[in-house]
Amino acid sequence: MGSKQKIDTKRIEKAVKEILEAISEDPQREGLKGTPGRVARMYEELFAGLNDDPRRHVEHVFTQHYDEIVLLKDIPFNSMCEHHLLPFMGKAHIGYLPRGKVIGVSKLARIVGSFSQKPQIQERMTTEIAEFLMREVDARGVAVVLEATHTCMTIRGVKKPGSVMVTSAMLGVFRSDARSRAEVMSLLK
Repeated sequence: MGSKQKIDTKRIEKAVKEILEAISEDPQREGLKGTPGRVARMYEELFAGLNDDPRRHVEHVFTQHYDEIVLLKDIPFNSMCEHHLLPFMGKAHIGYLPRGKVIGVSKLARIVGSFSQKPQIQERMTTEIAEFLMREVDARGVAVVLEATHTCMTIRGVKKPGSVMVTSAMLGVFRSDARSRAEVMSLLK
């Protein structure tokens, strides 16, 4: 686990000041004076996943003979569209079929946070979470479904508020066995 470069908040502050000037605003105006610093701190928070190793959430797994689906639904997440640097937010649903090991339920939510808190696209995030769990938990199968609203589509461009994008990744038995896939999908509804 190599160390990554920290977010350069001073550089972000300078860039935000430049943006304000570029849109003909006065960065010294009372309402905007602290904006560059606030935006820099916000980016530090929103992009915390860039310096997070999700493996830390699976360091402690529990040996448990359990051969049914484990499913956590409605995990809220926020991410930033890497194409427009606008937020997309929604819910993640994660199911896995253990192979002798289970992880704490809160760890599933923390894993979602690790992958969502960086410039991202929903399709890649879905796959990254599924592949990570399949590999790190040694599951027999993993199912990940993300539902999200993208502000890059709702407040600009086509301006279609209420649109929800759904992506899924099915690995292991959830991909190869139609009955297992149908079972996990029925639990998601």
